[in-house]
Amino acid sequence: MTLIFDRNSARFYESWRRSSQSRTIERSLEQLVLSVLDPIPGERLLDIGCGNGNHLLMFNRLGLDVTGVDASVDMVEAARSRLGPRSVVKVGMAEDLRFDDNEFDLAALIHTLEFLDNPLQALREAGRVARRKVFIGVLNSLSWTGILKRIQGFFGDPLFGQAAFYNLWQIKSLLQLAYGDIPISWECIRIVPSFLQEMVPYGKEVLGHRHSPFGFFLGLAATLVYRVHTDNLPLKVRLKTAGQSLFPARPLEEPKAQQWRTHK
Repeated sequence: MTLIFDRNSARFYESWRRSSQSRTIERSLEQLVLSVLDPIPGERLLDIGCGNGNHLLMFNRLGLDVTGVDASVDMVEAARSRLGPRSVVKVGMAEDLRFDDNEFDLAALIHTLEFLDNPLQALREAGRVARRKVFIGVLNSLSWTGILKRIQGFFGDPLFGQAAFYNLWQIKSLLQLAYGDIPISWECIRIVPSFLQEMVPYGKEVLGHRHSPFGFFLGLAATLVYRVHTDNLPLKVRLKTAGQSLFPARPLEEPKAQQWRTHK
């Protein structure tokens, strides 16, 4: 069942957001979004599963016209208080968005698919309301930290025990099911496991070109491609043989030069 955050689960989420791993994601996420999503200042973006507005603030800093939607009333209230007039934030389900087709240029689902009961329907809705691209950000099930979070969930972690984890190939498959054969670009945020942090110089982040399928956080952007298919309608009425014209045909007049040769 889709997890809708109440005040209790929101508290656990806020605790996770303040962890060193989450802060590492947030420090690198803006650059990843710029690289993969390639947003243009002034574009309209819908943040689906916006939570308390943390990523709405990031998109707003990038110069985007942002709107947020979340299923949790508590989260929506928190986001509204944080952003004020800078963003419109509404209560709504990711699988049934109350927006018009192509109302936005971009759509984003960051830490959202993990808590949905029907992620495919949510992606289809995101592609319906977005005109250009859909961005997906998820914890990677194949990363070291992702494996640890899955173990914690198995033993009753109140947040990750209700989350689904995805790897790169699973997200690509979902995107192709939702949108067909479309261009997909991706990068990851890589984090060194805690027990190796003291052995690795310069801290926890491995910066640079990031295309490891085992990275801790995966960011994918699907470019929406619109195709037009025509249905050829069969002609059900046969053409009849042409009848006699309403105006009788008149014989063509001889050219004057020809008439002259005739009477010479």
